[in-house]
Amino acid sequence: MRLTCLLLLILVLPLPAVAQDRAKVERQFQSWLDQTIWPQARARGVSRATFQSAFEGVRLNWKLPDLVPPGSGTSTPKKQSQAEFGSPGKYFNRGSVQGATSVGRQMAKRHAATLARVEQRTGVPGRIILGIWGRESGYGRVDIPHDVFEVLGTKGFMSTRAAYFTGELIAALEIAQAGHAPGKAMKSSWAGALGQPQFMPSSFLKYAADGDGDGRADIWRSEADTIASIGNYLARHGWVQGRDWGFEVRVPNTVSCTLEGPDQGRRISAWEAMGITRVSGRPFPDHERRAEGYLLMPAGRHGPAFIVTPNFYVLKDYNMSDLYALFVGHVGDRIQYGVGDFSARWGDVGRMLRSDIARMQRALEKMGHDVGGADGLPGFKTRRSIGRWQEATGQDATCFPRPEMSARLR
Repeated sequence: MRLTCLLLLILVLPLPAVAQDRAKVERQFQSWLDQTIWPQARARGVSRATFQSAFEGVRLNWKLPDLVPPGSGTSTPKKQSQAEFGSPGKYFNRGSVQGATSVGRQMAKRHAATLARVEQRTGVPGRIILGIWGRESGYGRVDIPHDVFEVLGTKGFMSTRAAYFTGELIAALEIAQAGHAPGKAMKSSWAGALGQPQFMPSSFLKYAADGDGDGRADIWRSEADTIASIGNYLARHGWVQGRDWGFEVRVPNTVSCTLEGPDQGRRISAWEAMGITRVSGRPFPDHERRAEGYLLMPAGRHGPAFIVTPNFYVLKDYNMSDLYALFVGHVGDRIQYGVGDFSARWGDVGRMLRSDIARMQRALEKMGHDVGGADGLPGFKTRRSIGRWQEATGQDATCFPRPEMSARLR
């Protein structure tokens, strides 16, 4: 009984101190808004009324990740660093792909005129716009729950990237000042990404477009504005009109998986001469054969392979994940052309943590390989570095991390 009481005392006593500390930080936050953010916002043309409306009732959101409360010197743990890493095929689970496809076909019919108009103006195919819209917000059906001023205010005041989020907070105030959406309609993700296309505020200011002619770019409530904004973003990032995003292919064993990457491009006709063929059995279109393409093997030899075009890397400008860009292109093709699943299966690559992969990446870096950073995510630089290490040590190159490599890559 005494032990129980002592433990309860230990647990209860710190709580008032924690509450006092948080109350103190909240007061510092309000002072920071008035003394630091307001002068910057005023200099960018934001009125006091807009500023006060944006922050009315806003308090710090202590549940957000990567926070560094004043005086603590430490951030909240990055739980994702210990996330389990598995087959890239998980990204293409049947429910996500079929859901994005079936609703996308409905949206293609409902918004045919808008999609055609945006494609004519930007050169971006409607199916690609639909693929992004579906992935980002389920065509506007996914709840976007956060108040952008609470999120960006919290992160600008006490996150590991405070300067970046402070800039985004000022941009969000500029959006509110311009009247694109009432302040309380400006909902965001936990990271501050806005509306149906999930633009960060600075991207909104550069790329959001008015698709319905009302003089605003309301990416929260207007589907036409959402479509126009996505198309404008991709066009401004270099979408090449008339080219596809890529093709699923068969890669013979005579072609090394270490040839992957946007820095190792060659004419598609040259890849074809090496024995790479489309899984459909159809030839590559003539205009594509004459242009440059790049080998993409997102699971190394453990999954589907692709020859992609520069447009694939425009999709990666929207989200830097290979799998994201592949999902968007694949769903777009399913919507418009009715294609089925990828021909090749995603293989079982074993169970690993991101920290395991980061350890492998650091070992490869020590050998002189450029893995693109030891972040625990096997991007194309990591994949081909693994393949080059395998070839140099007399192994068959598979270009993808597996648990059994851990003992040799430490």
